[in-house]
Amino acid sequence: MTIAQKQEATITTNTPPKPKLPKRKIALLIGILFVAVFCLAPALWQVLTSFKINDAIATVPNVYLPSFDQLTLDHYLNLFNRRPFLLYIFNSLFVAATATLIALATGAPAAYALARLKIPGEKFLVAIVLIVTLFPYVLLFLGLFEVVKTLNLGNNYLALIIPYAGKNLPLTILVLRTFFQQLPKDLEDSAKVDGYNTVQMLVRIVLPMTVPALVTTGILAFIFAWNEFIFALTFVTEESMKTIPVATAQIGGSSIFEIPYGPIAAATVAGTLPLVLLVLFFQRRIVQGLTAGAVKG
Repeated sequence: MTIAQKQEATITTNTPPKPKLPKRKIALLIGILFVAVFCLAPALWQVLTSFKINDAIATVPNVYLPSFDQLTLDHYLNLFNRRPFLLYIFNSLFVAATATLIALATGAPAAYALARLKIPGEKFLVAIVLIVTLFPYVLLFLGLFEVVKTLNLGNNYLALIIPYAGKNLPLTILVLRTFFQQLPKDLEDSAKVDGYNTVQMLVRIVLPMTVPALVTTGILAFIFAWNEFIFALTFVTEESMKTIPVATAQIGGSSIFEIPYGPIAAATVAGTLPLVLLVLFFQRRIVQGLTAGAVKG
């Protein structure tokens, strides 16, 4: 055996074998991939439908991967040219943002009071808030309808802002109360020694420390207000004040027998995109809010 062959044999002997992925890890990766595809498939199909021409949408069997000549932007162009869709987006944004801010502004002091102040019947109040949170808001429809009718709030933004803020208020109180209870009381005791009253302590010390919780709760309230349909359909009938869910549901075809799949898909994508951007923008805060208090020490 030559010297070169001996060196090659030595290198081959000393080279450690490549590690193999365990079967459990492979199965886990496959499972994660399957769940991701299963969850994202409807959204991806909706996006793909919004770009396909009508012939490709109606083709049987379905065209899963359309060619370039089967793609179009006409659904989006018609959506914004023929209907005031930007106005619908503004309506949804204004109503959802206002209702969320009201829920946070009123829910934060209430949550702090339940978490720190000694209130008679505190457990009873928390139980009532929990029951209201679990109560289906659809069952409140008839009562709210009479209130809106009595106060003459029909075709008014307040007809949506007030119910949305009221529905999100119990959830806001429960979530923020949990975060307030996890904060150390030493900071509040030090603030009292420095002369802070309860309101100053809440605004200057407690709330800045619970920004992730505020963002997480605000995102949940905003999504509910953005996607709500029944109240928006009933309490607002004026075209210039409709929100995205109602405007999308009322998109019609050229005849009563035609279902405009393309424009509906484009409207749903355009209406969901602001929520996606909002969640991506506050992604770090949302993760902090969901994981805060999970690990102590």
